[in-house]
Amino acid sequence: MRYEGSVFRPPSEADSLIIQLTIGCARNTCTFCYMYKDKKFRVRNLEEVAEDLKMAAQYYPPNYIKRLFLADGDALIVKTQDLLYIINKAKEYFPYIERVSIYAAPKDILTKSLDDLIALREAGLKMIYVGLESGDDQVLKDVKKGVTSAEMIEAGKKVKEAGMELSMMIISGLGGKPRLKEHAINSAKVISAIKPEFLGFLTLRFFKGTELYDDYHSGKFQPISVPEIMEEMTLFLDNVDSEGTVFRANHASNYLVLKGTLNEDKETLLKSVDDAKKNGNYRNWVELGF
Repeated sequence: MRYEGSVFRPPSEADSLIIQLTIGCARNTCTFCYMYKDKKFRVRNLEEVAEDLKMAAQYYPPNYIKRLFLADGDALIVKTQDLLYIINKAKEYFPYIERVSIYAAPKDILTKSLDDLIALREAGLKMIYVGLESGDDQVLKDVKKGVTSAEMIEAGKKVKEAGMELSMMIISGLGGKPRLKEHAINSAKVISAIKPEFLGFLTLRFFKGTELYDDYHSGKFQPISVPEIMEEMTLFLDNVDSEGTVFRANHASNYLVLKGTLNEDKETLLKSVDDAKKNGNYRNWVELGF
């Protein structure tokens, strides 16, 4: 198996075989993101990808690999017939694969027809990861996400209509002080409209080399404090209605670990946030932007 540069994967893909179908991110404009900055986006030669799968098959026994994650960012941008070719190749070498998953930008999803997505799901692509980041249009514009909340909703619903599982991610603090309320409430509205199977929260960090890092250090971006992060989470939980969504805020960046299922665990989650606000029992008491 051959890898180019840093390889990123969702936490839940820790036990998956990772194969780079694309190199880098097709858009790579988000002001907060440090990933793939050392790469120029391209789709890899399919035969090279197939060779990587063959090499993996020489290393792992056929029944060892149960999950496959197709990296890098925006891998769903690859033509449907090419994706089907690689998925089928993977199943040829690893017949016990239970799930193939992938990162996707909302516009990648919208570009595919529903029939394309269904064909991919039937072939084995069962999980799509989408970075919502925020449900607030102004925040999405400010961070140069290149998509609106309405397009996010349309893309999310399309994934679910195709019968795939959808995992989405929100970045706490992304709206800064001016958009704290809007970021929380409008993100809740988008999640409520889509009702993804999985939802994760990360906390905003400022990485050197990103536009947002420069905005933070110049004073253009005003970060929120840890208590304000808790206020934001309370607003989100108060306003979200996404029955059955597995909710996690247990990333290393989170000041408070939260685990539950919406909507049944909302009160328990809110109580945990309230207790943390009262007691200050956070994992790391530091301001954002360390």
